[in-house]
Amino acid sequence: MQNYGTLDSSYKAAGEETGVRKLVDEFYQQMETLEQGQHIRAMHKDDLNVIKDKLSLFLMSWLGGPSKCGEKYGGISIPMVHQHLVIGEEERDAWLFCMSEALKNQDYDDNFKQYLIEQLAFPAERIRQVSQMAHS
Repeated sequence: MQNYGTLDSSYKAAGEETGVRKLVDEFYQQMETLEQGQHIRAMHKDDLNVIKDKLSLFLMSWLGGPSKCGEKYGGISIPMVHQHLVIGEEERDAWLFCMSEALKNQDYDDNFKQYLIEQLAFPAERIRQVSQMAHS
C-alpha cells in the first residue's frame, strides 16, 4: 500500500494539479446535481470559478503539493473562512457525500480514495465545530 500523507505522495496520487482540479470540478458538479448537495450548493455564489480555484489550490498544498493558495489568496484558515455559515452535521455530511461521489469518478487507486475521504473528514468536522461555536 502506498504511503499516503508523506511528502508529496498524496499530491502525486491525486494526479497533481490537473488531477486535483478535475476532482474539484467533479465535486461541484456533484453538489449541483445531487439532492444531498443542494443545501450546501445554495451557500455558494452562482459563479463558482473563484471558489473552485481556492479549493483546488488549498487541496494541492494540503496534499503535499506546491503552496500556491497562500501566494494567490493570502493565508487562510479553512474553519474560519466558513464560520459565517451555519454548518451542522447535515451540511458536513453532505459535503463529504458530494466529495465521496466525486472521488468515485476519479482514476485514483481505491486505497487512495478511501484515505482521502477519511482525511477530509477531519477539516470538515473542524469547520462544523467552529461554525457551531460562532452561532451558539
